[in-house]
Amino acid sequence: MRSLKELLETSEPAWPLVREWLGSASNPVEVLPRDEAAAGEVLHQLQVTTRSPLGAVAHETGGLLVDGGWLRVLGGKGPRMRGSLATWNALGPHPAVASTRGLLLVAHDVVGGFFALDGGALGEGRGGAFYFAPDTLRWEDLERGYSDLLAFFLGGDLAGFYGEYRAAGWSEDASRLSPDEGFSLHPPLWTAEGKDLTRVSRRAVPMTELLALQFDIARQLDGDAP
Repeated sequence: MRSLKELLETSEPAWPLVREWLGSASNPVEVLPRDEAAAGEVLHQLQVTTRSPLGAVAHETGGLLVDGGWLRVLGGKGPRMRGSLATWNALGPHPAVASTRGLLLVAHDVVGGFFALDGGALGEGRGGAFYFAPDTLRWEDLERGYSDLLAFFLGGDLAGFYGEYRAAGWSEDASRLSPDEGFSLHPPLWTAEGKDLTRVSRRAVPMTELLALQFDIARQLDGDAP
């Protein structure tokens, strides 16, 4: 295992590039404050260097809130968002969820969608980005890596990507949640009744609860969860 000093890339750090992306983002984005000591621990547990955008986000931020908090990009632990890249991937002494071997969770959204990089559980293990869609309970190949995924979050057509999930007043609803919460929907989006968002009720629950519930249902239906 590499030391934190070895992981802190100094000659070509990715943070200046990521900061440029943040500055030119066309989607609203908020950089959450980090806990410096905790961010170092997260980086060490991930074993990625700050030469990569993933490592830069892990070490330099407490996470990112995109589109008014609809989408949450995981970073290092901070005062605003307790879940980090380490805790969400069952790394270190205080995991937030059960181990998800063969993938790395990197972001989540308010309706219970999860973004992950493939480490072998979802495909060929080459780090490609996948989305666990709450309306199908299946992993969808996004055909991009982490850098392209982050660029899409910051400047892509999120309205088009999420169009069918967003009921009237979605922005106000999302802003009321903490970054560690999401909506438990009833009926769920993966049911026929849940397709009509005007008939769907929303209840705030911890995101960890949504992950456990949806992965469990996916396994029961057809095993499409790690």
